[in-house]
Amino acid sequence: MNNQTSISTFLLLEFSHVRELQILHFVVFLALYMMTLTGNLLIIIAIALDSHLHTPMYFFLFSLAILDMGSVSVTVPNSMAMSLINSGSISYSGCVAQVFFCFFFLTSDFVVLTIMAHDRHIAICSPLQYERIMHKGACLQMIAIALISSLIYATVHTCGTFANTFCSNRVNQFFCEVPHLLKLSCSDLYLVETGFLLLGCSMTLGCFVFIIITYMQVFGTVFRIPSVHGQKKALSTCFPHLTVVTLFISSGIFAYARPPSGTSSTLDIVFAVIYAIIPPLSNPFIYSMRNKDLKTALKKLLDSRLFFQCHIVFSPVGTGTCPGIQSHSLSVTAQLDGVSR
Repeated sequence: MNNQTSISTFLLLEFSHVRELQILHFVVFLALYMMTLTGNLLIIIAIALDSHLHTPMYFFLFSLAILDMGSVSVTVPNSMAMSLINSGSISYSGCVAQVFFCFFFLTSDFVVLTIMAHDRHIAICSPLQYERIMHKGACLQMIAIALISSLIYATVHTCGTFANTFCSNRVNQFFCEVPHLLKLSCSDLYLVETGFLLLGCSMTLGCFVFIIITYMQVFGTVFRIPSVHGQKKALSTCFPHLTVVTLFISSGIFAYARPPSGTSSTLDIVFAVIYAIIPPLSNPFIYSMRNKDLKTALKKLLDSRLFFQCHIVFSPVGTGTCPGIQSHSLSVTAQLDGVSR
Protein backbone atom coordinates (compact mmCIF):
# COMPACT_ATOMS: atom_id res chain seq x y z
CA MET A 1 0.00 0.00 0.00
CA ASN A 2 1.50 3.28 -1.08
CA ASN A 3 -0.15 5.81 1.17
CA GLN A 4 -2.43 6.28 4.11
CA THR A 5 -5.52 7.18 2.09
CA SER A 6 -5.56 3.74 0.43
CA ILE A 7 -6.01 1.99 3.79
CA SER A 8 -9.62 1.45 4.75
CA THR A 9 -9.08 -1.42 7.19
CA PHE A 10 -6.34 -2.79 9.41
CA LEU A 11 -5.67 -6.49 9.91
CA LEU A 12 -5.19 -7.35 13.57
CA LEU A 13 -3.37 -10.37 14.92
CA GLU A 14 -5.65 -13.31 15.61
CA PHE A 15 -5.07 -15.58 18.58
CA SER A 16 -5.45 -18.71 16.46
CA HIS A 17 -6.63 -19.90 13.07
CA VAL A 18 -8.01 -23.14 14.55
CA ARG A 19 -11.77 -22.83 14.96
CA GLU A 20 -11.88 -24.71 18.27
CA LEU A 21 -9.21 -22.43 19.77
CA GLN A 22 -11.06 -19.38 18.47
CA ILE A 23 -14.20 -20.50 20.30
CA LEU A 24 -12.12 -21.16 23.44
CA HIS A 25 -10.64 -17.66 23.18
CA PHE A 26 -14.14 -16.20 22.86
CA VAL A 27 -15.42 -18.09 25.91
CA VAL A 28 -12.41 -17.21 28.09
CA PHE A 29 -12.50 -13.51 27.12
CA LEU A 30 -16.26 -13.42 27.62
CA ALA A 31 -15.88 -14.85 31.13
CA LEU A 32 -13.12 -12.36 32.00
CA TYR A 33 -15.11 -9.48 30.52
CA MET A 34 -18.29 -10.35 32.41
CA MET A 35 -16.33 -10.77 35.67
CA THR A 36 -14.74 -7.35 35.16
CA LEU A 37 -18.04 -5.64 34.41
CA THR A 38 -19.84 -7.39 37.28
CA GLY A 39 -17.15 -6.61 39.84
CA ASN A 40 -16.87 -2.94 38.93
CA LEU A 41 -20.64 -2.56 38.62
CA LEU A 42 -21.10 -3.96 42.13
CA ILE A 43 -18.58 -1.42 43.43
CA ILE A 44 -20.45 1.40 41.66
CA ILE A 45 -23.88 0.35 42.95
CA ALA A 46 -22.66 -0.30 46.50
CA ILE A 47 -21.05 3.14 46.74
CA ALA A 48 -24.04 4.87 45.16
CA LEU A 49 -26.60 3.26 47.50
CA ASP A 50 -24.69 3.33 50.80
CA SER A 51 -24.71 6.84 52.32
CA HIS A 52 -21.79 5.89 54.60
CA LEU A 53 -19.58 5.64 51.50
CA HIS A 54 -20.37 9.13 50.20
CA THR A 55 -16.87 10.38 51.00
CA PRO A 56 -14.04 11.60 48.75
CA MET A 57 -12.13 8.28 48.93
CA TYR A 58 -15.11 6.27 47.69
CA PHE A 59 -16.05 8.94 45.17
CA PHE A 60 -12.64 8.45 43.55
CA LEU A 61 -13.06 4.67 43.77
CA PHE A 62 -16.47 5.07 42.12
CA SER A 63 -14.82 7.03 39.29
CA LEU A 64 -12.04 4.45 38.98
CA ALA A 65 -14.58 1.63 38.61
CA ILE A 66 -16.34 3.49 35.77
CA LEU A 67 -13.02 4.09 34.00
CA ASP A 68 -12.04 0.42 34.42
CA MET A 69 -15.29 -0.65 32.76
CA GLY A 70 -14.55 1.71 29.90
CA SER A 71 -10.92 0.63 29.43
CA VAL A 72 -11.70 -3.09 29.25
CA SER A 73 -14.58 -2.40 26.83
CA VAL A 74 -12.26 -0.79 24.29
CA THR A 75 -10.32 -3.91 23.34
CA VAL A 76 -11.99 -7.08 24.68
CA PRO A 77 -15.40 -7.03 22.87
CA ASN A 78 -13.73 -6.40 19.51
CA SER A 79 -11.29 -9.25 20.13
CA MET A 80 -14.16 -11.58 21.01
CA ALA A 81 -16.05 -10.55 17.87
CA MET A 82 -12.97 -11.27 15.72
CA SER A 83 -12.75 -14.82 17.08
CA LEU A 84 -16.48 -15.39 16.74
CA ILE A 85 -16.74 -14.29 13.10
CA ASN A 86 -13.23 -15.54 12.19
CA SER A 87 -12.07 -12.16 10.91
CA GLY A 88 -9.15 -10.02 12.05
CA SER A 89 -10.08 -6.85 10.20
CA ILE A 90 -10.99 -3.56 11.84
CA SER A 91 -12.05 -0.40 10.02
CA TYR A 92 -9.74 2.60 9.85
CA SER A 93 -12.14 4.66 11.98
CA GLY A 94 -12.48 1.76 14.43
CA CYS A 95 -8.72 1.65 14.84
CA VAL A 96 -8.64 5.41 15.43
CA ALA A 97 -11.35 5.04 18.08
CA GLN A 98 -9.44 2.22 19.81
CA VAL A 99 -6.26 4.29 20.03
CA PHE A 100 -8.13 7.33 21.32
CA PHE A 101 -10.15 5.55 23.99
CA CYS A 102 -7.21 3.38 25.11
CA PHE A 103 -5.19 6.50 25.85
CA PHE A 104 -8.15 8.30 27.38
CA PHE A 105 -9.18 5.57 29.83
CA LEU A 106 -5.66 4.44 30.78
CA THR A 107 -4.50 8.03 31.35
CA SER A 108 -7.64 8.83 33.36
CA ASP A 109 -7.09 5.68 35.43
CA PHE A 110 -3.58 6.68 36.41
CA VAL A 111 -4.47 10.31 37.10
CA VAL A 112 -7.31 9.18 39.39
CA LEU A 113 -4.92 6.80 41.18
CA THR A 114 -2.56 9.73 41.71
CA ILE A 115 -5.42 11.83 43.10
CA MET A 116 -6.34 8.97 45.45
CA ALA A 117 -2.78 9.00 46.81
CA HIS A 118 -3.15 12.72 47.52
CA ASP A 119 -6.48 12.03 49.22
CA ARG A 120 -4.92 9.41 51.53
CA HIS A 121 -2.06 11.80 52.32
CA ILE A 122 -4.43 14.57 53.41
CA ALA A 123 -6.67 12.18 55.38
CA ILE A 124 -3.80 10.66 57.39
CA CYS A 125 -1.20 13.43 57.59
CA SER A 126 -3.60 16.40 57.95
CA PRO A 127 -6.90 14.97 59.24
CA LEU A 128 -8.06 18.26 60.78
CA GLN A 129 -7.85 20.00 57.40
CA TYR A 130 -9.34 17.12 55.40
CA GLU A 131 -12.90 18.44 55.12
CA ARG A 132 -11.65 21.91 54.22
CA ILE A 133 -9.32 20.64 51.47
CA MET A 134 -11.21 17.62 50.11
CA HIS A 135 -14.68 19.12 49.92
CA LYS A 136 -17.20 18.17 47.25
CA GLY A 137 -16.28 21.01 44.90
CA ALA A 138 -12.58 20.17 45.08
CA CYS A 139 -13.24 16.49 44.33
CA LEU A 140 -15.37 17.34 41.30
CA GLN A 141 -12.69 19.75 40.07
CA MET A 142 -10.00 17.08 40.40
CA ILE A 143 -12.02 14.55 38.42
CA ALA A 144 -12.84 17.18 35.78
CA ILE A 145 -9.14 18.08 35.44
CA ALA A 146 -8.28 14.38 35.14
CA LEU A 147 -10.83 13.83 32.37
CA ILE A 148 -9.99 17.02 30.45
CA SER A 149 -6.23 16.41 30.60
CA SER A 150 -6.75 12.77 29.51
CA LEU A 151 -8.97 13.94 26.66
CA ILE A 152 -6.27 16.34 25.42
CA TYR A 153 -3.54 13.72 25.87
CA ALA A 154 -5.54 11.08 23.95
CA THR A 155 -6.28 13.55 21.14
CA VAL A 156 -2.61 14.48 20.76
CA HIS A 157 -1.52 10.82 20.57
CA THR A 158 -4.29 9.86 18.17
CA CYS A 159 -3.50 12.73 15.81
CA GLY A 160 0.24 12.05 16.10
CA THR A 161 -0.25 8.39 15.25
CA PHE A 162 -2.61 8.69 12.29
CA ALA A 163 -0.80 11.64 10.74
CA ASN A 164 1.69 9.05 9.57
CA THR A 165 1.75 7.41 6.17
CA PHE A 166 1.31 3.64 6.52
CA CYS A 167 2.98 1.18 4.16
CA SER A 168 1.08 -1.81 5.49
CA ASN A 169 -2.18 -2.48 7.26
CA ARG A 170 -1.11 -5.61 9.16
CA VAL A 171 -0.85 -4.85 12.90
CA ASN A 172 1.03 -7.45 14.94
CA GLN A 173 -1.24 -7.14 17.97
CA PHE A 174 -4.82 -8.12 18.79
CA PHE A 175 -5.84 -4.46 19.02
CA CYS A 176 -4.63 -1.16 17.55
CA GLU A 177 -1.61 -0.52 19.75
CA VAL A 178 0.42 2.60 18.97
CA PRO A 179 3.95 1.07 19.03
CA HIS A 180 2.87 -1.57 16.51
CA LEU A 181 1.13 1.03 14.36
CA LEU A 182 4.28 3.15 14.29
CA LYS A 183 6.22 0.16 12.90
CA LEU A 184 4.00 0.42 9.80
CA SER A 185 4.93 4.06 9.18
CA CYS A 186 6.69 5.05 5.93
CA SER A 187 7.35 8.66 6.96
CA ASP A 188 9.48 10.42 9.54
CA LEU A 189 6.37 11.67 11.34
CA TYR A 190 6.56 8.60 13.57
CA LEU A 191 9.39 10.39 15.38
CA VAL A 192 6.89 13.04 16.51
CA GLU A 193 4.60 10.43 18.04
CA THR A 194 7.63 8.69 19.56
CA GLY A 195 8.48 11.99 21.23
CA PHE A 196 4.94 12.25 22.57
CA LEU A 197 5.23 8.72 23.96
CA LEU A 198 8.49 9.56 25.70
CA LEU A 199 6.88 12.70 27.14
CA GLY A 200 3.97 10.58 28.37
CA CYS A 201 6.36 8.10 29.99
CA SER A 202 8.13 10.98 31.73
CA MET A 203 4.81 12.30 33.07
CA THR A 204 3.86 8.80 34.24
CA LEU A 205 7.20 8.46 36.00
CA GLY A 206 6.62 11.85 37.65
CA CYS A 207 3.21 10.74 38.94
CA PHE A 208 4.71 7.48 40.20
CA VAL A 209 7.44 9.34 42.07
CA PHE A 210 4.76 11.62 43.56
CA ILE A 211 2.84 8.56 44.79
CA ILE A 212 6.00 7.04 46.32
CA ILE A 213 6.93 10.26 48.13
CA THR A 214 3.33 10.69 49.30
CA TYR A 215 3.23 7.22 50.84
CA MET A 216 6.62 7.65 52.48
CA GLN A 217 5.09 10.59 54.34
CA VAL A 218 1.91 8.62 55.04
CA PHE A 219 3.80 5.65 56.51
CA GLY A 220 5.92 8.00 58.59
CA THR A 221 2.74 9.47 60.08
CA VAL A 222 1.06 6.07 60.56
CA PHE A 223 3.97 4.57 62.47
CA ARG A 224 3.85 7.50 64.90
CA ILE A 225 0.24 6.63 65.84
CA PRO A 226 0.39 5.17 69.39
CA SER A 227 -2.58 2.84 68.93
CA VAL A 228 -2.04 -0.40 67.01
CA HIS A 229 -5.73 -0.39 66.07
CA GLY A 230 -5.34 3.13 64.67
CA GLN A 231 -2.33 2.04 62.62
CA LYS A 232 -4.20 -0.93 61.16
CA LYS A 233 -7.22 1.21 60.34
CA ALA A 234 -5.09 3.79 58.53
CA LEU A 235 -3.11 1.17 56.64
CA SER A 236 -6.29 -0.69 55.61
CA THR A 237 -7.20 2.26 53.40
CA CYS A 238 -3.68 2.51 51.93
CA PHE A 239 -2.74 -1.07 51.03
CA PRO A 240 -5.54 -1.64 48.47
CA HIS A 241 -4.62 1.56 46.67
CA LEU A 242 -0.91 0.70 46.73
CA THR A 243 -1.67 -2.77 45.39
CA VAL A 244 -3.73 -1.35 42.52
CA VAL A 245 -1.00 1.19 41.64
CA THR A 246 1.67 -1.51 41.73
CA LEU A 247 -0.40 -3.79 39.49
CA PHE A 248 -1.09 -0.96 37.05
CA ILE A 249 2.57 0.10 36.80
CA SER A 250 4.06 -3.40 36.74
CA SER A 251 1.72 -4.59 33.97
CA GLY A 252 2.73 -1.60 31.84
CA ILE A 253 6.43 -2.23 32.54
CA PHE A 254 6.13 -5.89 31.55
CA ALA A 255 4.39 -4.86 28.33
CA TYR A 256 6.76 -2.10 27.20
CA ALA A 257 10.00 -2.00 29.25
CA ARG A 258 11.76 -4.82 27.44
CA PRO A 259 14.01 -5.10 24.37
CA PRO A 260 12.05 -4.50 21.15
CA SER A 261 11.64 -7.41 18.78
CA GLY A 262 11.20 -7.26 15.04
CA THR A 263 8.51 -9.89 14.96
CA SER A 264 5.45 -10.52 17.02
CA SER A 265 5.49 -13.32 19.58
CA THR A 266 3.15 -15.05 21.95
CA LEU A 267 4.82 -13.09 24.75
CA ASP A 268 3.73 -9.80 23.17
CA ILE A 269 0.09 -10.91 23.23
CA VAL A 270 0.34 -12.26 26.78
CA PHE A 271 1.73 -8.99 28.11
CA ALA A 272 -0.88 -7.00 26.19
CA VAL A 273 -3.65 -9.13 27.70
CA ILE A 274 -2.14 -8.65 31.17
CA TYR A 275 -2.17 -4.85 31.12
CA ALA A 276 -5.45 -4.59 29.18
CA ILE A 277 -7.54 -6.98 31.29
CA ILE A 278 -5.91 -7.90 34.61
CA PRO A 279 -5.92 -4.44 36.35
CA PRO A 280 -9.63 -3.67 35.62
CA LEU A 281 -10.52 -7.24 36.61
CA SER A 282 -8.49 -7.24 39.84
CA ASN A 283 -9.31 -3.79 41.22
CA PRO A 284 -12.80 -4.62 42.59
CA PHE A 285 -11.51 -7.74 44.34
CA ILE A 286 -8.52 -5.92 45.83
CA TYR A 287 -10.66 -3.14 47.28
CA SER A 288 -13.50 -5.37 48.46
CA MET A 289 -11.23 -7.83 50.24
CA ARG A 290 -9.17 -5.27 52.18
CA ASN A 291 -11.75 -2.54 52.85
CA LYS A 292 -14.20 -3.38 55.65
CA ASP A 293 -16.66 -0.56 54.90
CA LEU A 294 -16.88 -1.49 51.24
CA LYS A 295 -17.16 -5.17 52.08
CA THR A 296 -20.04 -4.41 54.44
CA ALA A 297 -21.78 -2.37 51.74
CA LEU A 298 -21.35 -5.23 49.26
CA LYS A 299 -22.82 -7.69 51.78
CA LYS A 300 -25.86 -5.45 52.22
CA LEU A 301 -26.21 -5.09 48.46
CA LEU A 302 -26.04 -8.86 47.89
CA ASP A 303 -28.41 -9.57 50.77
CA SER A 304 -30.95 -7.01 49.57
CA ARG A 305 -30.69 -8.27 46.00
CA LEU A 306 -31.19 -11.89 47.05
CA PHE A 307 -34.07 -10.89 49.34
CA PHE A 308 -35.72 -9.05 46.47
CA GLN A 309 -35.39 -12.13 44.25
CA CYS A 310 -36.81 -14.28 47.03
CA HIS A 311 -39.78 -11.95 47.48
CA ILE A 312 -40.55 -11.91 43.75
CA VAL A 313 -40.33 -15.70 43.40
CA PHE A 314 -42.08 -16.82 46.58
CA SER A 315 -44.55 -14.06 47.43
CA PRO A 316 -47.33 -15.46 45.15
CA VAL A 317 -47.15 -18.72 47.06
CA GLY A 318 -47.35 -16.86 50.34
CA THR A 319 -44.62 -18.84 52.10
CA GLY A 320 -42.75 -15.75 53.31
CA THR A 321 -39.46 -17.68 53.46
CA CYS A 322 -36.76 -18.48 50.95
CA PRO A 323 -34.48 -21.17 52.36
CA GLY A 324 -32.47 -21.85 49.20
CA ILE A 325 -31.58 -18.24 48.51
CA GLN A 326 -31.12 -17.52 52.21
CA SER A 327 -28.55 -20.30 52.51
CA HIS A 328 -26.74 -18.97 49.44
CA SER A 329 -26.67 -15.48 50.96
CA LEU A 330 -25.23 -16.88 54.20
CA SER A 331 -22.62 -18.77 52.19
CA VAL A 332 -21.53 -15.59 50.39
CA THR A 333 -21.31 -13.73 53.71
CA ALA A 334 -19.28 -16.54 55.27
CA GLN A 335 -16.86 -16.52 52.36
CA LEU A 336 -16.35 -12.77 52.66
CA ASP A 337 -15.79 -13.11 56.41
CA GLY A 338 -13.25 -15.86 55.74
CA VAL A 339 -11.34 -13.68 53.28
CA SER A 340 -11.34 -10.84 55.82
CA ARG A 341 -9.88 -13.05 58.51
